[in-house]
Amino acid sequence: MGRAFEYRKAAKMKRWGNMSRIFPKLGRAITVAAKEGVADPSMNAKLRAAIANAKSEGMPKDNIDAAIKRASGRDAVDYTEIVYDGKGHYGTLFMIECATDNPTRTIANIRAIFTKAGGQIVPSGSLDFMFSRKSVFEFEKQSGMDLEELELNLIDAGLDELVSDEDTVYVYGDYTNFGSLAAALEELKIDVKKSGLERVPTSPIDVTDEQMAEIEKLIEKIEDDDDVQAVFTNLA
Repeated sequence: MGRAFEYRKAAKMKRWGNMSRIFPKLGRAITVAAKEGVADPSMNAKLRAAIANAKSEGMPKDNIDAAIKRASGRDAVDYTEIVYDGKGHYGTLFMIECATDNPTRTIANIRAIFTKAGGQIVPSGSLDFMFSRKSVFEFEKQSGMDLEELELNLIDAGLDELVSDEDTVYVYGDYTNFGSLAAALEELKIDVKKSGLERVPTSPIDVTDEQMAEIEKLIEKIEDDDDVQAVFTNLA
């Protein structure tokens, strides 16, 4: 699952293409996290994660500070977090996480994209059972790191699975354990490179290369919308 997670992240960043597309989305994630909890990263695990993810993509400190400030004060933006469900060709299912200041505009845009591609938006929540929500943490594998001991240390914090390759370690847990896992990793002084909440398909499907190329075009069009924060599919 670790390699699949990293592939999805790499594919998304490749589609976003450049900082003019990446930074506004990362900034909105920071603003939403700050508004949802408190604007102090030391007291808000979700905000710490959003800031860490932004830093990993090279987002300047001034941009990060500005995104936090947008969560409060006279000019605060009132974002609503919404998840839309969709169906595409070849049995593909989509869950689209958005942060928007105008839900009417957002659903109209998303529906138009699906309709043009021959897909459809379905009632929100109808595809929940096809995905499990996971907390995911990624960090570099250090020389001499005892993964068995690390696994034991994280079990009480809600660890479901620990996966590693030559360079990277991936920690998975239920989405409700994001805060406890983040705190446990901080206590162990592990420098988390990326973290977030993933929607992992319970019954992933395979498609041909030609079909995948078509599906990627649809995903790209969805992610082009400024209100879209993340797109998850049931692809293997």
